[in-house]
Amino acid sequence: MRLGSARAKGEGLRIGTVRRPPRGVPKEEFASRDFYDTWLPELSPSQELVTKALHAETDEEWRAFERAYRKEMSTPAARHLIDLLVALSHETDLAVGCYCEDPARCHRSILSQLLKDAGADMA
Repeated sequence: MRLGSARAKGEGLRIGTVRRPPRGVPKEEFASRDFYDTWLPELSPSQELVTKALHAETDEEWRAFERAYRKEMSTPAARHLIDLLVALSHETDLAVGCYCEDPARCHRSILSQLLKDAGADMA
C-alpha cells in the first residue's frame, strides 16, 4: 500500500516501512492523514539501497537491489521484526507501506513476499 493513500476497508494497522517520515507533516497527524499508524524504518532498505532502487532502470539492476535488500532483511534484528509481523498477522489485519507509486518496483513487494514466506496471513 502506498503511504498517504486512502485506507482500504479492513486494512488494519498501517505500518510505515520507510527510511524517513513524511516531510512537512506533523508527527501527530501521520495516522489521520493516512501515512502510517506506526513506523518501522528498520524494515526499509538502507539509504544506500534506496538510492540504488531509485536509479534501477533495468530488470538486472532491480534484481541486484532485490538481492541486496533480501540480504539486509536476513539480519537477526530484521528477522525478529518480520517474525513479529507474522505473529501479529494471525491476530489482526495490518498493512506495510512505502511512498513508491509502483508496487512492482518497491521494496514493499519484496517485504510482502518475505512475510508470506515466513507464514504471515495475507489478504
